[in-house]
Amino acid sequence: MPLVNAKEMLTKAKAGHYAVGQFNINNLEWTKAILLTAQEMNSPVILGVSEGAGKYMCGYNTVVGMVEGMLETLNITVPVALHLDHGSYEGAKACIEAGFSSIMFDGSHYPIDENIAKTKELVAICEEKGLSIEAEVGSIGGEEDGVVGAGECADPDECKMIADLGVTMLAAGIGNIHGKYPENWAGLSFETLAAVQEKTGTMPLVLHGGTGIPADMIKKAISLGVSKINVNTECQLAFQEATRKYIEEGKDLQGKGFDPRKLLAPGVEAIKETVREKIELFGSANKA
Repeated sequence: MPLVNAKEMLTKAKAGHYAVGQFNINNLEWTKAILLTAQEMNSPVILGVSEGAGKYMCGYNTVVGMVEGMLETLNITVPVALHLDHGSYEGAKACIEAGFSSIMFDGSHYPIDENIAKTKELVAICEEKGLSIEAEVGSIGGEEDGVVGAGECADPDECKMIADLGVTMLAAGIGNIHGKYPENWAGLSFETLAAVQEKTGTMPLVLHGGTGIPADMIKKAISLGVSKINVNTECQLAFQEATRKYIEEGKDLQGKGFDPRKLLAPGVEAIKETVREKIELFGSANKA
């Protein structure tokens, strides 16, 4: 199945009170693990690519070629969107050119007028090319490709201004954080989320920093209109732990255990298990 934009899958998720997972990819193993698990679970899926990961994987053209090749070779039949995560204005244009099916323009660090102007221009391009577009209001806490946010809560009126531009989905800061959550984290602001939902109506809302948010908070967020949840750090931690265990047990020294296909296999299985758990939690299994 060719790449699709995220509009239909997220519209269905919003109406059906579940969420579609965006799982960030970092290399071939990551991509293959996520696609096979989504297929196994019969779940739509969004592959997220940060600008840093895009550079690491030799550019957006390489990423598109790899993903499209896998869809065909692995016979993936569930809906798959390839999405730029936290894109700059220039990065968004580059991904559109390369063949991504969905982009995120993160203008949350600009004054609201500039965020609106740049988002509006990109919305027009995406509409013309049939792509989905995500915008952001209120920065997400933590660090993402060098951009550090304190976890601000978005202004619901500003959210409406951005939503009214015709974006497909909206990321609104509600106290969420990229990476590991600190022990003194105050939790999600459901008051902010409810206010944003009231202003934006049927627009699918996006929850960034899905790693480490308790399951009950995830479910409540979905009930309040969140239709897309981003997961990255959790897959990285699972991969790291499984790979460390393999080496600490000396398996890389046994036979051809040094072969990267063997060395990385436990980490790949750990990613699959993490993605499986998230798809179950988000409620998107058998929704393809």
